[in-house]
Amino acid sequence: MARTKEFDPDAALQSALELFWRRGYEATSMADLVEALGIGRASIYATFGNKHELYLKALERYATHQNPRLLDELSRPGPALPAVRALLRRFGTEASTGEERLNGCFITNTAAELGPHDESAARRVERSWEHLETLLHSALVRARAQGELPEDRDPLTLARMLLVVMQGLRVVGKASRDPARVRDAVEQALALLD
Repeated sequence: MARTKEFDPDAALQSALELFWRRGYEATSMADLVEALGIGRASIYATFGNKHELYLKALERYATHQNPRLLDELSRPGPALPAVRALLRRFGTEASTGEERLNGCFITNTAAELGPHDESAARRVERSWEHLETLLHSALVRARAQGELPEDRDPLTLARMLLVVMQGLRVVGKASRDPARVRDAVEQALALLD
């Protein structure tokens, strides 16, 4: 007779996500995961695989929870440019204030820590960035069609620039003690939409 799991795998995955997000992949040991998840090493392996597989599952969970929010923000009916502006300002605020500033973005953190040498992680990062770029591009195409964005502005190029700025905000925000640096960058990027 098979034993039933005595823990909630969804809650354990969320705990792993939060730990990896705060500490990063390399600084998180299996012992740290055992303690944070409150389950034994064998249960972690049986449910999630090794540390790397668990990390990738946590990264997928993060992206899965972020994507619907971004889709909702950028695809609402009506004017599109205010939604793009609000999203960029939200990223700036999160990158320069509070606890979220210190954690940064889990996708961005993964890109910096694992992207250069971990193909599996890099693919997941790229997929997330492609999704955000597509959402921004679609919103900017709508904005231009509705007369909110000047005709001489290329929505794809602007979407790519905004993606890079948004990721950069997260990196700079983690280390900078000057929130004006992030705020000024946001406002300069927004000026390109005028």
